[in-house]
Amino acid sequence: MDTSQQQALAQLKIPAQLKRGGGRGPGTILAVVAGIIVLGLVVHTLTGRGEREPDAREAGSEGATAPSVTNAPPKSGDVVLTVSGYVSPRERIAISPKFQGTVRAIHVTKGDMVKRGDVLVELEDDEQRARLSEAQGDLAQAEAALTNAIVNFERQRMLADRNIDTAQAMDAARRDRDMADARVRAARGRIDLAQTYLAWCTIRAPIDGTIMEKLVNPNELVTPLSYGGGSGPSTAFLAMANLEDLQVEIDLSEGDTPKAHVQQRCRISPEAYPEKVYSGYVAEIAPEANRSKGTLQVKVQIENPDRFLTPELSAKVEFLAD
Repeated sequence: MDTSQQQALAQLKIPAQLKRGGGRGPGTILAVVAGIIVLGLVVHTLTGRGEREPDAREAGSEGATAPSVTNAPPKSGDVVLTVSGYVSPRERIAISPKFQGTVRAIHVTKGDMVKRGDVLVELEDDEQRARLSEAQGDLAQAEAALTNAIVNFERQRMLADRNIDTAQAMDAARRDRDMADARVRAARGRIDLAQTYLAWCTIRAPIDGTIMEKLVNPNELVTPLSYGGGSGPSTAFLAMANLEDLQVEIDLSEGDTPKAHVQQRCRISPEAYPEKVYSGYVAEIAPEANRSKGTLQVKVQIENPDRFLTPELSAKVEFLAD
C-alpha cells in the first residue's frame, strides 16, 4: 500500500470527539458521514488503479522483452512439401498404320516386353507385292527403251559428223534418249514407293518397352484416319511404353508452386508399397496453369524404377530443400 492510500485510510477514522458524543448536532454528524463516504470512494478508486497499474507495467515490460518468433530456413534435405500424384511412363506410344489395311497377324499381347525392331503386327501385303511387280516390269521396259534410244542417238551423231544426216535428226535422237532416261528414273521411283508400302505392312517396335494395350485383332481393318469416332475402323494397333523411364505427374496447387523448381531433389513412395522409397527430381513444370482447377502440372522423374512401380499407381512425393 503506497503513502496516498495510507493517508486516505487515516482520514476515515472517526474523530474521538464523535466517539464521546461531544455535544455535536445532527448536521455535523451527517456532514462527517458524507465525508467518510466520499473518502471511501476515493480510496476504492486509488486501490483499483494501484492494482491495475502493475499489470500494465508488467505487460509493457513483457512486450518490450519478449523475443520475436521467426521461421528458421529449412536445412538441406528437409521436406518442404508433400503431395500425391500418379505414376506414368515418360513416353506412351500409340502404334498406328501408315495406310489403310487389314491385320494379318499380331505377334504380341498385353504385358509383353519387346526390343526395338521386333515384329509386332503384320498387314496383308498382296496388293503391295503386286504393285512392286508392276513397277519392276515398268522399269524393265523403260531400261530397254533407254538402251535403244542411246544406240539411235550414237548413230545419228555419226551421221551428223559425216554430214550425211541433218543436225535436226540428231537433236530428235538426243531428245528421245533423254526422255527414255527420265522414264527409267520414274520407274525406279515407283519401285522404291512399292517397296516402302510393302515394308509398312510389317510393323516393328520403335523402342524397347512393354505392350500396354492391344487394340485390334487379326482380320480387322485399320486406318490412320478415323471415320466418326468408335464406329469407324481402328486407328491404332497397340500402345507401348518403356517402364524403365517413369515419372510421377502431380497437379500442384497454386499456393505451393514457389516450393518447387526444376532439378529439385525428391523422394517418391508408392501408396501401394509405402516401405519402398525412390529418388527423383523435378523434370518438368508446365508453362501454363489449369485455370479451372487452380493447379500447375509438375512431372517428377523417378531414378532407377523397378517392378513395384506400375503406371497409374498413386505415389507420394516429398520435395526436398536444396
